[in-house]
Amino acid sequence: MPIHLIFDLLAACTSFAATYGLYRWRLQASLTPITPGYAIALVLGAVLGGFTLGTANLYLSGIPEIGRSILGALAGAIAAIEIYKARHGIRGSTGLIFVAAFPTTVVLGRIGCFLSGLPDNTYGTPTTLPWGHDFGDGIPRHPVQLYESASMAAFLLIAAIALHRRNAFFAKHGFYLMTASYAAQRFVWEFLKPYASLGPLNLFQLVCLALLAYAATMILRGRHV
Repeated sequence: MPIHLIFDLLAACTSFAATYGLYRWRLQASLTPITPGYAIALVLGAVLGGFTLGTANLYLSGIPEIGRSILGALAGAIAAIEIYKARHGIRGSTGLIFVAAFPTTVVLGRIGCFLSGLPDNTYGTPTTLPWGHDFGDGIPRHPVQLYESASMAAFLLIAAIALHRRNAFFAKHGFYLMTASYAAQRFVWEFLKPYASLGPLNLFQLVCLALLAYAATMILRGRHV
């Protein structure tokens, strides 16, 4: 079994356990029930966004392969759910239940990306730093997968502390804070990847900026509700 698939399965199981634990720990009394329509929109948006953005980025970089992108999955899921909420008159955030699942998926999934080497197309640019990693071509490169994994592990720790303290701001805006945190750190690490650019930025960075704008808008809007 490919190492990436092993970590994908591990990430899925751990994320499910983290979601269930979060639900029992803090959200059981306040969570809005997830309807079948909501779940379908979430899954379809994530799948479409993940494959579309991942493949588009590889195409722009001259790699004729079908790609997957966790960033695209997040953006696609958000777009689909916001459309669903608008059509059904749902206001406010419904994503707090995912503040454990998504970061956990990134933390473990990126380790799988790292161990998969060059064929995964997630490696960084060459570096002379002592922790540069040879992914198989004899060139030490930034292990950007581990940078991303560590960043989201830090977010998980902060989220756990906020939830333990029953922080009202995090309880209301936790999903948007997670989205902003992921987009911000991903935007930075993209400068250390050899992807084709669209002007000064690459495709993923443009999506990160859109997610940052989305998160900021939703938080500011929520403060006036």
